[in-house]
Amino acid sequence: MGSEPATHHLGTVPWRRALLAWMFIILAETLLGITREIFLAPVLGDLRARQWGVPVGCLIILAIACLTTRWIGATTRAAQLQVGIFWVVLTLLFEVILGRALGLDWDRILSDYNPARGGFMLFGLAFMLVAPLLAARLRNRRSGKTA
Repeated sequence: MGSEPATHHLGTVPWRRALLAWMFIILAETLLGITREIFLAPVLGDLRARQWGVPVGCLIILAIACLTTRWIGATTRAAQLQVGIFWVVLTLLFEVILGRALGLDWDRILSDYNPARGGFMLFGLAFMLVAPLLAARLRNRRSGKTA
């Protein structure tokens, strides 16, 4: 038999590449979180620093999505949305596992997702969901294609 392809496809999404792009996002977000805790939390307080981190994190996600969207190869809107869903699920799993590993209780973890308690993470996840679509649209607009 021939050699195995570099990526596995389920439908039209190259999942390995989507996973690698997400790993890059999580690395950047982790570095943002460390920086936020060291420099911003002592000045702004923990909640305000976490709130500030969401829009900055969205910019990071969009930048990485723009850099990787062509490489990932999710060329249809449906595939781009699947990548966004994949990233959101992986991020939720990562956040819960990391939070529990750091000894955070469920109330503290869930507070980040509760706008009534000042948590903005739902907005960040919603943005992550559509980031591959936005990135593809921005890349197409820059190259003169219409989406």
